[in-house]
Amino acid sequence: MTIDLDRYRIAPGDAPHLDERDTADTQGLSEEQDEDRVDEQVEDNLDQIDDLQERLYAEDKQSLLVVLQAMDGAGKDSTIRSVFGPLNPQGVRVASFKAPTKEELAHDFLWRIHKQAPEAGHIRVFNRSHYEDVLIVRVHGWAAPEIIERRYDHINHFEALLADRGTRILKLMLHVSPEYQLERMRRRLERPDKHWKFNPGDLEERKLWDDYMDVFEIALTRCSTDVAPWYVIPAEERWFRDLVVSQLVLETLQDMDPQYPEPGFDPADYPPESIS
Repeated sequence: MTIDLDRYRIAPGDAPHLDERDTADTQGLSEEQDEDRVDEQVEDNLDQIDDLQERLYAEDKQSLLVVLQAMDGAGKDSTIRSVFGPLNPQGVRVASFKAPTKEELAHDFLWRIHKQAPEAGHIRVFNRSHYEDVLIVRVHGWAAPEIIERRYDHINHFEALLADRGTRILKLMLHVSPEYQLERMRRRLERPDKHWKFNPGDLEERKLWDDYMDVFEIALTRCSTDVAPWYVIPAEERWFRDLVVSQLVLETLQDMDPQYPEPGFDPADYPPESIS
C-alpha cells in the first residue's frame, strides 16, 4: 500500500495553509473497504519499526526524536499508544511537558526540554514540547513579542544542535477541526471513564481556536527545516492517522539505517555446541 507522505510535509519557508487542509483526508482509502489492508500495513510497519529500534539501541550512535503537537482532543495519547506502545520500552520513552515549574521558569525555556532529548540508541516522543513557548505563550501574551520572536531562531538552532549530534527529528502536528474537537469533548462528558480527561478550561481555549491556528501557521513556517521537518497529519480518521505516522517513523528509521555493532570477539571461537 502506497501513500503520499510528501503532501503532509511543510517545505522550509512554506506556509502550511492549515485552513485549506482536509483534517479527515484518507487519500481515497475507506475504513469500510480498506480496513483489513490498512491494519495489516500498520502491523507490518510496527514489526519493522520494532526491528529497527532494536538495531538503533544496539548501535548506540543515533537517536530519534518525535515531537507531537496538537489542539486538545486531537489524539496525541492514542497515537503514542498505537504506534509506540508496542515497542520495547527499554529504548522508547515519552516525555510530557506541562506548565513549567518554578525551577524551570528560573532557566531559559529550552532548559527543561534539552534534558529530555534522547540519548544515543533511543527513541524519545515529546507529548507537547518546546513549541508550547511559541504557541500557547504567544496566544495568551505570557511573554513579550520580541522575546517570542527570538525563540523561533533559538528553536531552529537547538534542533540543529541535536541533529548535529546524531538525533533525527520528526515533528508532527495532528490536525483536526474545531467540530471534531467538540465531538471529542462531548464524548469525554458522556463516558464516566473519560471524565478525568475533561478540563472545563479547555472550553475557554476553544474560543481562541483561530488564534491558535494563526500561531501554528507561524511556528510551522518558521521552524520546518531540512533537519527538523514539520508534517501536518490529518488526524480525524484514526486508522489512517496511525498508518501515516507509522509509515513516517518507519521510513525515517530506514533512512537512518542503524546497524548491529561488530562483536568484540570472533564468533568462530565460540561454536554454539561448545557452550555449556
